[in-house]
Amino acid sequence: MKEPYEAYLDDYNCLDVYMSKNFFGGKSRIFHMKDTKDRIIPLTIQSQSDLYNGYTHYSLSLNGNLEIGQEYTVYDEHCKTCVAKYSHIVKTERFAKEYMYEKEDLGATYTPEKTTFKVWAPTALAVHVGYVLNGKKIVESMVRQDKGVFSLTVNKDLNGVHYSYLVRVNGEYKGVTDPYTCFSGPNGQYSVIVDPKSLKLPKKIKLKPMDSECDAIIYEASIRDMTSQTGIGVSHPKKFVGFTEENEITKAHNTGFSYLKSLGVTHVQLMPVFDFGSVDEVYPNIFYNWGYDPVQYRCLEGAYSLDPKNAKLRIEEFANLVHDCHKAGIRVNLDLVFNHVYVKENFALENMVPDYYFLMNREGEFSNGSFCGNDIDTQPYMARKYFLETCKKIIELFDVDGFRFDLMGILDYNLMNEISEECKKLKPDFMIYGEGWNMPSFVAEEIRASQLNQAKMPHVGHFSDRFREVVRGSNDELSRKGFASGQADLFYQVKCVMAASCMDHVFDSPAKVINYVECHDNHTLWDKNRVCCHGESRDLREKRQIMANAMVLLAQGVPFIHCGQEFGRTKQGLGNTYNRSDNYNRVDYQRRDHHIEIVERTKELIQLRKEHPCFRLSTVEDIEKGVQFDSIYDQVLVYSCQKGDDHCVAFFNPTNIPYDYHLDQEARVLFDDGNSNALEAQDIHIASFSVVVCQFGLTA
Repeated sequence: MKEPYEAYLDDYNCLDVYMSKNFFGGKSRIFHMKDTKDRIIPLTIQSQSDLYNGYTHYSLSLNGNLEIGQEYTVYDEHCKTCVAKYSHIVKTERFAKEYMYEKEDLGATYTPEKTTFKVWAPTALAVHVGYVLNGKKIVESMVRQDKGVFSLTVNKDLNGVHYSYLVRVNGEYKGVTDPYTCFSGPNGQYSVIVDPKSLKLPKKIKLKPMDSECDAIIYEASIRDMTSQTGIGVSHPKKFVGFTEENEITKAHNTGFSYLKSLGVTHVQLMPVFDFGSVDEVYPNIFYNWGYDPVQYRCLEGAYSLDPKNAKLRIEEFANLVHDCHKAGIRVNLDLVFNHVYVKENFALENMVPDYYFLMNREGEFSNGSFCGNDIDTQPYMARKYFLETCKKIIELFDVDGFRFDLMGILDYNLMNEISEECKKLKPDFMIYGEGWNMPSFVAEEIRASQLNQAKMPHVGHFSDRFREVVRGSNDELSRKGFASGQADLFYQVKCVMAASCMDHVFDSPAKVINYVECHDNHTLWDKNRVCCHGESRDLREKRQIMANAMVLLAQGVPFIHCGQEFGRTKQGLGNTYNRSDNYNRVDYQRRDHHIEIVERTKELIQLRKEHPCFRLSTVEDIEKGVQFDSIYDQVLVYSCQKGDDHCVAFFNPTNIPYDYHLDQEARVLFDDGNSNALEAQDIHIASFSVVVCQFGLTA
C-alpha cells in the first residue's frame, strides 16, 4: 500500500478497501460508492481483518450494478474518499465475455482523406488523441463504443503527424503512445502516422522451402556487435544498414556481412531489434544493452537507425536488411521478448487497461518468474490477440523466417501453438522455438510453454540445456567439465543428446531440439574452458572448441551457434555482459584471425551437415532406424547415421590418448582435424582430442 486509503474492484460484486491504521485507526463502520453521474452504490461490509503491514482490510459487496468504464469514488464514514481502482475484475470471465473485441483495426488507420484512431480501453473513463498539425497542438476526445473500444475519425490528411493518447483510468490521466503502431519517434516519445503506401520496401525474395527445421543452421548475432569494431570497413557501424554493408574492405578483410556470408549458415538469429528502453536512441553510444527490455513490441529500435527521428526510415532499413540476407540465401529469425516489459508503469497497454496484461493473483501480487518484476499474462483473449497479431504483422512487413522466444516458459503453450499455426500459414517453413525453462511464474505448470510440455506443442522448438550441460559442462559451475572438455564418463548422456534426446523420449521430434553449447547468456565456451581446462595449451583448447562445435553441428536436431563461437569468442571472463559496453561485446575480427583454424574447421562442418541428410533426420522413427552408437573403451564416441544411401560415421575423442577403429568396409574420410588418415581408409586413426567423420559407399 502506498496511500492511507485504497480501494480495488476485484469482481463485479466485490470491492476490497485497505485503510491504514494511521488513518482514523483504520476503522470505518460504513462505505458507499458514487460514480461521475452522482449515482450511489451502497456497499456492505462482508469481512474485516487486520493486516501485518499496518492496514485494515475490508471486503465489501456491491448493492447495485457496476458499469465498467465509470469512475467510482469510495466514501467511508468520515467522508474521506478514494478512487476505486479496476483491478482483478479485468481477469474475470464476465469481463472477458463482455469486452472481447475481434476486429483487427485497433491503432491508427490512415487514408489521405481521414485517419481513424481506435484503442481498446474498457476500464477507462475517457480517452483523448493529442496530435500536432501545422505546428498547432490539438486534443480531441474519442467516443466510447461497444466492447470497450474508443474511436475518433479526423477528416484531414495526417500523414507524418505525431500523436499520442491521453487515457483517464483509475482516477488519473496517463500519456500513452500507440501500442498498435509500427511507427515511433525517438525513445518512444510519440507515435507517428505514416501512409503505408509511401514505404519504400524491397521486393520479397522467395527462398527454397526447408523440408524440416533440422535443415536449419542458426547463427545468433547482434546488430551492434557485428560491426562495432573500428577499422573493419563498415561506414555505418552498429546500424541496420551497417549489418549488411559490403565493400572492397569488408570483402578483403572478411568482416561484417561478408564474414557472415562466408560461414555458410542458413539462418541468422538477431538479438532484439524491437524498441527497448535501456539505450538512449538519440545518443546510442552512451549506453550498451542487448535489448531484452521491451518498450514497444511493434516498433523497431531507433538506436539501430541512421535517423531515429525518422519513423519510416527504420522500417525501410530493417526491411532492406532482411532482403539483403535473403539475397545471400540467409534466412532471418528474430528474438522476441514477450515475457516482460522494461517498466510496467510506463507500458502503453498497462496504462490503457491496468493489470489486464500482467500475471497477478487475487491478492494483487504480480508474478516474477522473469525476475524483472513483471510477467506478461498471455492467457486473456485481448492479450493473446495482441501478441498473435504482432507476430503476423512482423512477418507481413519484414518477411522474416522465424521467432525465438525469450523465457518462453512464462508464456502458455496454447499461445505458442496459435503463433506457430498462424506463422506457418504465412510461411510453411517458419521456425518457432524458445527458452522452454520451467519458470516459477503464476502460470499453471501444466500449461506453461516449457520443455515439460513439449509434447503439447507439435511445432515449437526448445533450447536443449541438456545438450549444453552434457557437451559443454555445467553452466553454473565453471570448473565442471562436459564430454567435449574431457569428461569422457558422460558416455550414456552424450549418446542421448546426440540422438536429439529422442531415443530416450525426452523429446518426441528432433525438429524441436535446439542443440547449443553457447549463446549470448552466460560465459562463452572459450571462457568456460579456460576455467574447466585450466593449464591446457591454447592449441588444445582450440581442439576442444572444434570438438564442441562438431557435436553441435553433427548431432540430430537443430544446431545453434553463437556469433564468435567459431573463433573462441571471449567476454574477458564475464558471464553476463548485457550492459557492459562494446569493448566486451563486439565481434573481434583480429581475434577471429588469430583463431582461424577453428573458423575454417567450423565452416567445413557446416558444409558437411548441409551436404549429408543423415545428420538431419527429421523424425524419431528415422533416428531409431538410422542412428547407432559404439565406443572405443567407453572413451571415444562412435556415432553412425544413415538416411537412404547416405551413411556416415563420426568419431569424437575427448581424451589425450589416440585410438584406432576398424570399419567393416573402406570409407571416404570427410573430416579429420587430427590429420591422421588418408582420403580413403578402413582402419581409422582417431588422434587425441580430435574428430573424424567418414562416409561409406563412395570409394572406388
